[in-house]
Amino acid sequence: MAQVEYKDLLDAGVHFGHLTRKWDPRMAPYIFMEKNGIHIIDLNKTLASIDEAAAAMKGIVRSGRKVMFVATKKQAQEIVTEEARRLKMPFVTDRWLGGMLTNFATIRKSLKKMQGIEKMMKDETTYKSLAKRERLTVFREKEKLERVLGGIADLTRLPAALFIVDVKREHIAVAEAKRLGIPVFAMCDTNSNPSDVDYPIPANDDAYKSIRLITLAIGKAIEEGLLERKQDKDDQRLQDEEEAKRAEDVKAAQAEGETVADDESSPVAVADDAEEQED
Repeated sequence: MAQVEYKDLLDAGVHFGHLTRKWDPRMAPYIFMEKNGIHIIDLNKTLASIDEAAAAMKGIVRSGRKVMFVATKKQAQEIVTEEARRLKMPFVTDRWLGGMLTNFATIRKSLKKMQGIEKMMKDETTYKSLAKRERLTVFREKEKLERVLGGIADLTRLPAALFIVDVKREHIAVAEAKRLGIPVFAMCDTNSNPSDVDYPIPANDDAYKSIRLITLAIGKAIEEGLLERKQDKDDQRLQDEEEAKRAEDVKAAQAEGETVADDESSPVAVADDAEEQED
């Protein structure tokens, strides 16, 4: 696992928290000190939290399940979208729809509707037969659905975990995940409540460099989990092939043994044995 170093966190400004008057007392264990009216996050705690979160994340992905990335704040959208697409994981970066997890059946209907529109638009005969105004309406509806649901278009079941950049901003997503028992990995600034999430990572969730560093660290853990899963599959396939070959060898040996036994008990063989005994 690629280790994030103390200096990397320092350079990215991960240690800068919010103004002291905006803090959440529940973040006290992760705060190192106060400087110029700003809380400074303890980067040693951040390093330990990253390692713990990365190990847990790798285990989830290795089991073949999906992790949903959630980051709707402007400075996080680009990096989160890029990393989620690279890892082929679902993501939400435009707006969190209420019930996206707790009412997933309805969300799937919207996804099917979006796929139906895409299919219709690919059929030029059907699409061009519509009036100009109708085509414009269909196009706008498709754009709206893609903007909100495009990142989860391939999601067929609930994700196994959530990675969230700002728990205070994404409180609805956190509440839904908590209700369904889905573990939440999240960046928690000094104005957040770390007890709401399973794997809090104390860090500046406003600076682009800080968001990028933490997101890439989690992304690296997911990538390693995917590679280990692929290796497990390859090892299992080789094992299955070896067992199948051994079974074939045993079957062939048994068939050969039965042939020899049949030859020894044939009438000719019995007659030959009788002649030898008379002689």
